[in-house]
Amino acid sequence: MFMAPPLDGIPRDIAAVADYAAYARRRLDDNAWAYLDGAAGDELTRAWNRAAFDRRVLLPRVMADVVGGHCRTTLFGREYPCPILLAPVAWQKLFHPDGELAAAYTAAVLGVGMVLSTLASSSLEEVAAAAQQGGNGPRWFQLYLQPERALNEDLIRRAEAAGYEAIVFTVDAPLNGIRNREQRVGFQLPPGIEAVNLRRPQDPKDHQGFALRERSLAEKRKRRGPSNVFDDLMHCAPTWKDLDWLLAATRLPVIVKGILHPDDALRAVDMGAAGIVVSNHGGRTLDTLPASLDVLPAIADRLLGRVPILLDGGIQRGSDIFKAIALGASAVLIGRPYIHALAAAGPLGVAHVIRLLHDELEATMALCGVARLEQISTAYLYDNPTRRTEP
Repeated sequence: MFMAPPLDGIPRDIAAVADYAAYARRRLDDNAWAYLDGAAGDELTRAWNRAAFDRRVLLPRVMADVVGGHCRTTLFGREYPCPILLAPVAWQKLFHPDGELAAAYTAAVLGVGMVLSTLASSSLEEVAAAAQQGGNGPRWFQLYLQPERALNEDLIRRAEAAGYEAIVFTVDAPLNGIRNREQRVGFQLPPGIEAVNLRRPQDPKDHQGFALRERSLAEKRKRRGPSNVFDDLMHCAPTWKDLDWLLAATRLPVIVKGILHPDDALRAVDMGAAGIVVSNHGGRTLDTLPASLDVLPAIADRLLGRVPILLDGGIQRGSDIFKAIALGASAVLIGRPYIHALAAAGPLGVAHVIRLLHDELEATMALCGVARLEQISTAYLYDNPTRRTEP
């Protein structure tokens, strides 16, 4: 895996979050770049995520007294300096030698939340230790449902013991999307990079039990039908029964990620979900899904403030965060932007991206005449911001 030397500081011409992408591209090989920058199919959903923000127009109110304003918020009892969290991104050592450890340390220093992927290239305990070194910032653990119930239970217990404050249950990616860019480069993980949290237990007493279970799974596959999707992969797909099990299996709040339909959002909350992430997985699972921002208002209208709603997909500006909050979000997740910065400039780049978005959000609020996040509403968006507009 080729990786150019890291940047010494932040180049002068990086003035916005989007500026990091070009630097990241120069540092990463085709394999890593296809995984990071690619999306499913023709990548239309990814483009629509961004276009949805560009279609919304701000309508400021002038001469408002905003002295003493701020963009602090509270989620699940913890105060955050701004409504920004780092989204779960797998295998971050593809993009920087320290991977998730660098991102977690930086997020903790700034008090910003980080969601660690099940497919992280650093163990959840190592990431927790890095966050503690940075100031014990808030951290959540993202769970991809595993075929073995015991492995799911093990991940949950480890997350609880390591001080993670929530479980983010991703439900929209039971199988990988058809990502043509990855197919064209023949994407594969380089030696030394793996999903370390999914390693088998090191206790010799456990080896035989896991081996037996794996043989049992192999036998079940032989008895299934000919479809790799319906007869194999979807046997491990999360269902509403799995959400019910998870809610009973952990003392942590469970946030369901990957919701696009208001009925699904309501059902998850009625079952006990503590929050919802409105997300199309960055356009990486199924192409031609609607933009996350476009479906947000309907979900917010259905839930009526019962739980926090987070938005994932397309954020590049502080004004985007303002628009998401106006349409019903409590906070946002950023993914590719901080990974671009991690690849280009390491922890310093991640800190810079967070600072840029924080400062831009405050500037947007002040110029729109808003002093607090709770004052943001559709009154600050021009025309009819909830109107369905085709990309």
